[in-house]
Amino acid sequence: MSKILIVEDEKPIADLIDMSLTARGYQCTCVYDGAAAADLLVEKRFDLILLDVMLPGCSGYDICRTVRDEIDIPILMVTARTESADVIRGLGLGADDYITKPFDPSQLVARVRSHLKRYARLTADRGRGQADGTDRIVIGDVTIEPKTWRVWKKGAEVKLPNREFELLRFLAENPNLVFSREALFEKIWGCEYISDAATVSVHISRLREKIEDDARNPKIIETIWGAGYRLNA
Repeated sequence: MSKILIVEDEKPIADLIDMSLTARGYQCTCVYDGAAAADLLVEKRFDLILLDVMLPGCSGYDICRTVRDEIDIPILMVTARTESADVIRGLGLGADDYITKPFDPSQLVARVRSHLKRYARLTADRGRGQADGTDRIVIGDVTIEPKTWRVWKKGAEVKLPNREFELLRFLAENPNLVFSREALFEKIWGCEYISDAATVSVHISRLREKIEDDARNPKIIETIWGAGYRLNA
């Protein structure tokens, strides 16, 4: 049974999410402020976090920034703020998705199910890869081990959340080809996924910060204006 942490300061909304997910067989824990969420994440293991942006104590942005590199599970931001800058900020801090209020409970459940299924598949793939051995892809001073989900830059290991690793692996396995944002979104997030292809741009930016010598002048993942992105091998 998947365990979901709901971080939402409005109790009626938290109760609605809890009821919708519990009815589908998920085990939910609700907390109502950022400090309580941060403490609980240290103590217990969850499979997914639904994280409100506007929280007392510390914001959802602060929590996402703190836990993203330590906890490799899906993080879905829940926000009433629909401005693109707010959405991009959340994704840039490592959130996997965002859901805007007011939301349709059935759509929220579908998003949660989609993320959990994909995460379970990726985790299983990673486990099989460790048993099978590794194949390395080397691009300049960046080394990728697709089967063990590990990446090094100049010999130092780089930690990548699932989506970033999937995106890098796909581009590295298809070098010198140009992919549009829409094509990458469909490949990495899936055609059934409900979100925005601009998500790809945010994840590309995060990747560049970690694997490029100069993220503002990228040499590995190049933008082809009007067409998309290309990984130069």
